[in-house]
Amino acid sequence: MKTLVWVEHDNQSVKDATLSTVTAAAKLGDVHLLVAGKGVSGVAEAAAKIEGVGKVHVADDAAYEHFLAENVAPLIVQLMGDHDAVLFPATTTGKNVAPRVAAALDVMQISDILSVEGADTFTRPIYAGNAIATVQTSDKKLVLTVRGTAFDKAATTGGSGTVEAVAAAGDTGLSTFAGAEIAASERPELTSAKIIVSGGRALGSSEQFHALIDPLADKLGAAVGASRAAVDAGYAPNDYQVGQTGKIVAPMVYVAVGISGAIQHLAGMKDSKTIVAINKDEDAPIFQVADIGLVGDLFTLVPELTEKL
Repeated sequence: MKTLVWVEHDNQSVKDATLSTVTAAAKLGDVHLLVAGKGVSGVAEAAAKIEGVGKVHVADDAAYEHFLAENVAPLIVQLMGDHDAVLFPATTTGKNVAPRVAAALDVMQISDILSVEGADTFTRPIYAGNAIATVQTSDKKLVLTVRGTAFDKAATTGGSGTVEAVAAAGDTGLSTFAGAEIAASERPELTSAKIIVSGGRALGSSEQFHALIDPLADKLGAAVGASRAAVDAGYAPNDYQVGQTGKIVAPMVYVAVGISGAIQHLAGMKDSKTIVAINKDEDAPIFQVADIGLVGDLFTLVPELTEKL
């Protein structure tokens, strides 16, 4: 089976989510990559070095600079004539492009796979991760999105893939890029961070959220996350949100401060290697998944913890 992996990148470097997707693709068969963007020769060279990659298809065109699904999907459909499956990271971009590809191929998309059980059989979470479904498909072409936290990352060295240019499908004219407002931060990116400190609604305000969470995260060299309740209340920006409707993370250490542990939040972080919970309610659901629990007033405990680090 020939698999095609959509390479997520920023026109400069390969993003970590791609590496987990390569690992999943390797369980199906030969791995080919697609690098589409503008000025992406450096990305293609880096992609060719990923372990297990046989070929890298490169589409360098202004139409793909911002990864608009309306432009990228026809390119992938064009390449699917020579591939049996296409895999996307289950990221914002991947989940934007994959459904359009599946619709164009007239097949059912299988989303958020956790494991590859066979050439046509996969597992995926349902009910916010409380149950795992085994899905078997009869489609001849497969369109899959991959939950990055479920697969190990492929090594970024050791590969010797060949780079091959492919003809760009061009701009379909169905959509245009208006602009992007991207929060700049010196902290690690949330989905690839090894340590995450997240705050919840119990922090009470945006000022207290940043006054307590940011210093602790800085001491630990951690990324900052937030529960949906904290984001909805305006304590933290939307790109901090961890959970079923936010980002799925699995760091080495996840520190939950003032987070009760609603099922939607647990779905996004319960695969973390070590979970530390700080909450004054000893019956909070977060303690059911926590490896280390600290019951008490976060306004006292967090500053003390930060000071001792």
